[in-house]
Amino acid sequence: MNLPLLILGLLPLPQQPGHAAAAVAGPESLPQSAADLTRRERAILQAFAKVPPAPPSPTNAWADHEDAARLGRVLFFDPGLSGNGQISCATCHDPDQGWCDGLPKSRGLETVARNAPSVVNAAHAPWQFWDGRADSLWAQALGPIENQAEMGGSRVPAVRHLSADEELRELYETVFGPLPDFSDSARFPEGARPAPVRPQDPHAGPTEEDLQDPAIAAWAGMAENDRELVNQCFVRLGKAIEAFERKLNSGPAPFDHFAEGLADGDPEKLQALSPQALHGWRLFVGKANCISCHFGPTFSDGRFHNIGLPKLEGTEVETGRTEGIRKVRVDPMNGRGKFSDASGWEANQKLLYVVANEHVLGAYKTPSLRDVTRTAPYGHDGRFASLEEVLRFYSELPGEPSIGHREESLQALNLNDEEVQALLAFLESLTGPEVAPGP
Repeated sequence: MNLPLLILGLLPLPQQPGHAAAAVAGPESLPQSAADLTRRERAILQAFAKVPPAPPSPTNAWADHEDAARLGRVLFFDPGLSGNGQISCATCHDPDQGWCDGLPKSRGLETVARNAPSVVNAAHAPWQFWDGRADSLWAQALGPIENQAEMGGSRVPAVRHLSADEELRELYETVFGPLPDFSDSARFPEGARPAPVRPQDPHAGPTEEDLQDPAIAAWAGMAENDRELVNQCFVRLGKAIEAFERKLNSGPAPFDHFAEGLADGDPEKLQALSPQALHGWRLFVGKANCISCHFGPTFSDGRFHNIGLPKLEGTEVETGRTEGIRKVRVDPMNGRGKFSDASGWEANQKLLYVVANEHVLGAYKTPSLRDVTRTAPYGHDGRFASLEEVLRFYSELPGEPSIGHREESLQALNLNDEEVQALLAFLESLTGPEVAPGP
């Protein structure tokens, strides 16, 4: 049965004699504030409740390995992977700031063009980064390390740091076996990293311009076998970080407690959502149609949409998902590459159906709304300081998109103040306990 169509009310709910009351509590068992919810509204609410465990990650054989996750946790908070020894993954994904950084545009060695999304529930997304240029969490984790504006590191010093740190070496060898000796600086030059892959000519080697960079020239001068040793270790760092990040799932929020109350009739649970929040839920799945993109338990369809954001002064126009597709298709770290633990098409079907065309021009990934009150500011470029600003944008849809065209499904909502406040109350109900990084 088609679940999305079912819960949207486009297909009838199945009826089984004697089981209807158990499936969805009847109106007579609800507090007055919830009694007016339609059967469709209640069914969708229950279907969206409780974030499940992360789906399988077939391209990472260590995705659910406990020791790999322990290594990944240490690496996530380790500034030793950066070029200046001061920046870690947690710099932009701080657990004390909702696993974000609270900045409109994130700052590593430099200020970058985009806002740092939370890594909570990231394992549920089929694509990573705002433009989807990575197809797994492990591939995503490696990008910032060598991005010279972010962590400013390189893979050779990263693996040499791992080798030199006693705790890291022990954790690594517990999971992956003996670590090669990277101490010979003649074989493994400090700072060496490969040239970036160019989507327009992915099989070309480094250009003359690339080789002006000493780090790229040093990598090009290494023996092939030594490059492979570095790559294997570097990739495993990413896979360990993914194993850690897969544990970062949202806990039960008031929304989830209310859904449990709908199922079991517990009056205390049925008080978890205020009348205002319930009004917001009705708008969310009705007039505001937020559900068309913010779908499922994580409140994200995992897809890409051009919502028609005008260009910000002082910024460059970016193509969004269009460039992301071009990059992910040629990424050596994608699921079809030699570093994948399941490189066949069966495990990578999503790579079969991505086409960079006008329909994805200027599109960015739908963010999860779980714990959304902790992740301000909002938008891929952090332009919205508050959730109310986001709602006012959708209410009015001001301006024209900087590139591409706004999705035809988006129409100005013309929300009144009461409706805006109701939607805000509902969005607040999606915030649960803080997600801890673990022991």
